[in-house]
Amino acid sequence: MASENTAPRVSVIIPTYNRGWTLQRAVDSVLTQTFRDFELIVVDDGSQDDTADILAAYGTDIRVIRQPNAGVSAARNTGIRAAGGEFIAFLDSDDYWLPEKLHVQIAYFNTHPVAVICQTEENWIRNGKRVNPKKVHKKPSGRIFRASLALCLVSPSAVMLRRELLDEIGGFDETLPACEDYDLWLRISAHYPVYLVDTPLIFKTGGHADQLSRMVGLDRYRIRSIEKLLADGKLTGLRRAAAIEMLVKKATIYASGCRKRGKIDEATTYENLIARYR
Repeated sequence: MASENTAPRVSVIIPTYNRGWTLQRAVDSVLTQTFRDFELIVVDDGSQDDTADILAAYGTDIRVIRQPNAGVSAARNTGIRAAGGEFIAFLDSDDYWLPEKLHVQIAYFNTHPVAVICQTEENWIRNGKRVNPKKVHKKPSGRIFRASLALCLVSPSAVMLRRELLDEIGGFDETLPACEDYDLWLRISAHYPVYLVDTPLIFKTGGHADQLSRMVGLDRYRIRSIEKLLADGKLTGLRRAAAIEMLVKKATIYASGCRKRGKIDEATTYENLIARYR
């Protein structure tokens, strides 16, 4: 663990909300890292279960910040503002790391000083069983922007990035109730390579009822993210063309679904958006 008198090399941020059933596993996976120059910040986003008692048992080994429930983006951003490290690593409270995770990524940055962000490969657990990710979820490395427009190819729990990158790009969009990670990775990958350490160093779990990825209509938030990118005027050339193509594709499918469900006003909104970019 980092000394109280010096800034840590890495700040690890765990946002959590009513995840007492899995939080201890996540915290323990950080505290048992072979790389020791880190601080662990857990942001309790208004939990009403036994989260407070679980965290209290760790004493000074972790730093706990409590706030009224404001969503995962706000919780991560709270952690970012409190972080003192040169690097930031996120861990979702239902995921966990292998002991070498931080060591391997710091070693990558040490040997690739121009890199600003990297992620590791991951093991998937769904409903308690190991599964293999589908081919469409295969993580690319480097200039991933165009591939990332279709779906999120970066996992928060697998990422480590330089703090200065967030100072430049900004943090998570707190107006998005879901797909907030897709939004941030798009903003980053539009300007920087996202490198892959091709070793699975995290366990990414799924299948439980409180996952945001189970929310209906997620593409409306992806559409909003692409629209924001196009509106800020920084995308040019092939990247801008690819973003427009994906926005039109996603909005066409979403508008069609709205019409089938009788949501005519919502369908019209997306059809008007399509018309602006065609």
